[in-house]
This record gives sequence, C-alpha cells and structure tokens, in this order.
Amino acid sequence: MDNHEIFVTQSSMPPMSEYIHEISSIWDTHCLTNMGPKHQALEKKLKDLLHVNAVSLFTNGHSALEFVLEALELKGEVITTPFTFASTTHAIVRKGLKPVFADIKSDDFTIDPNTIEPLITENTSAILPVHVYGNICDVERIQAIADKYNLKVIYDAAHAFYEKANGISVAQYGDASMFSFHATKVFHTIEGGAICTNNLELADKLNHLKNFGITSPESVDYIGGNAKLNEFAAAMGLCNLRHLDDEIAKRELCAKRYWNMLEDVPGVKLCIPPSKVVSNYAYMPVQFTKDFPLSRDAIFDKLAAKGIHSRKYFYPLTTDFLCYRDAYSSESTPIAKEISSQILTLPLYAELSLSDIDRICDIISNC
Repeated sequence: MDNHEIFVTQSSMPPMSEYIHEISSIWDTHCLTNMGPKHQALEKKLKDLLHVNAVSLFTNGHSALEFVLEALELKGEVITTPFTFASTTHAIVRKGLKPVFADIKSDDFTIDPNTIEPLITENTSAILPVHVYGNICDVERIQAIADKYNLKVIYDAAHAFYEKANGISVAQYGDASMFSFHATKVFHTIEGGAICTNNLELADKLNHLKNFGITSPESVDYIGGNAKLNEFAAAMGLCNLRHLDDEIAKRELCAKRYWNMLEDVPGVKLCIPPSKVVSNYAYMPVQFTKDFPLSRDAIFDKLAAKGIHSRKYFYPLTTDFLCYRDAYSSESTPIAKEISSQILTLPLYAELSLSDIDRICDIISNC
C-alpha cells in the first residue's frame, strides 16, 4: 500500500519559465521595491478582479490588518471572534484596542450577529468579523448593526479571496477587507496581503502609512511604518493570477470528492458552501461531533500515524492563548469552544490526487 506523506497544504506555483519571464524586466529597471511597476500592475489587476475602488498591497496580511485599524483611527473596543488565527486578535491588541469576543454560528463558524449587539458599549468603535474557511459572514445583518450604532466594519477576509456572496465580490463589504496572500493561500504572492476598500481617502492614507508616512519628498504627515510589497513578490502574484481559475477548479474537484466520500459517515459534519456563495475552496473543515466514535484528537493522531498531516484549525481559541487567558474566558463563547475541540481541516490543494483523498476518507470511514 502507498503510504507516502500527504501534507495539509501545498503552495501552488506557476511554471518556472513563466516566473523567470515575469521578473526579467526587473533587471532592466533595477526597481526592486517602493511600489514599482509590478506592484502597480498587480494592484490594478486586483482592483478590477475584485470590483473595488482601491487596493493597497502590503508585505503580509497581518501588517495590512494592523495598518487599516490604525488608518481608521479606532479607539476603545472592537467586537470580533475568538475562532480565528492569532493574527486577528493580535492586530487589535497591538494597535492599542481591546478585543471583545462574540460567539460563532454552529453551521458555518462565522461570527453570530445575535451575539454582537449585546456586547456593544459606548466604547465600541468597530466590528471585525472573519470569513472563516471562506464561509461568508452574515454581511447584511452585521452592516445593519454597524449602521445602527455608527461602527466601522473591517473584515478579516484572509480565507475568502475572489469569493462572491449574492453575486457581489466579498471585497465590497464593510469599510475595508483584509486579504492574505501567504504562500499557503488559494492566491499568493509568496508573502503578502492587501486592504480592499471603496474609500479612496482611506486607501490613500494606507499607501502613506505603509511608506513611513511620507506624503511627498519633503513631507512626512503620518507616523508610518514600512510594509511595502516588493517587486519579486508582486511578480509572483501576477503569474498566479493567470492560473487562478484553474487553481480553484482543481480545488473544487477535491472538495466535492471529500463531500461525496464523507457525507454519509455518522458523526461527521461537513461545511458545504451555500448556493449563494461562489467559493474558492480554500479549506476542507470537518467537524467530528459527539456522535463520532473517536474524538477529533484521536482522528488527528490516526491520520498522522499514516503520514497524513491534518490541522486543528482553529484550536485553541485565541482567548485560550497564554497571552490572553488571564483576561478572557473561552467559556463565554460556548459554541466556539465546542467546535474548536471538534474541528479538523483535512489536506486540500490543487495538486492533491483523488486517490489520496480516497485514502484519507477510508481511514476516517473505517473508524
């Protein structure tokens, strides 16, 4: 039997010759950074692709999130979710803001609007929801709450690149959306990220903040930092955009194979996107409920013993991190707490073979 290792993800890469061709002009311009031609070309293509007024590229998604929180001049409290990657909570705290944690919905793991409004105080300045695994938040209800209380909405859309909900690009929702272009994402620039917004004034401020606050050769109007995407990373993005539809189509085949193989397994709960969502098939989350004979951790170990690398994603909740547990109790978000102990993301990437998926699903089914 074939027991080769299967990793939870694998970075997609364009043909080497295509990338070499894309970067060859850099040797002519000697422009390596400072928002050069590749950077500008990628921003333009992303703006058109995502149907937004402005795109500001960053060295990574986390920096993008920190800078947009700063640019919006937020104060006090930000309502968010603990069922997310560390970056979401860290960005809030590192900008001198206080995260306030709402619970999540049990069907798609996104923030539950019913739990947001009771948390709003006179100190609340924004809501920071997360499109978890590419599952789109209840954007209409969240916006209604934000409008009622005059709050900003910033989406952590790291998982939701190129997705649509109700025919509308996910990048259009809220005051701004952050996307991650990390190497493991559906679309990547090796490392990178972006803020998408329809607010041109906000985009202009972000472009200054990420370049030390410089507004002209002799003027520095903001206390900025340095988070500019370099030309080699932008070139990788330009290449990967050409293959994006093919990448997603391959992921869709893999996702549907998983769903067909696991949909009738008792105790296994799948997270299939609703018809209103055009998915990017970024992740394969599987919830092992109390009806499954083994725990999530036991399944994780059983797969690992066969050379199959899955991921407990997201576990633990950010409120259970050592750096936050003294200030927060994860018991205040019981649905997130339970799902965090049951969720496992299985391997999913464009080049994953259907036979490998069958092998993974057979191990789970035979339990």
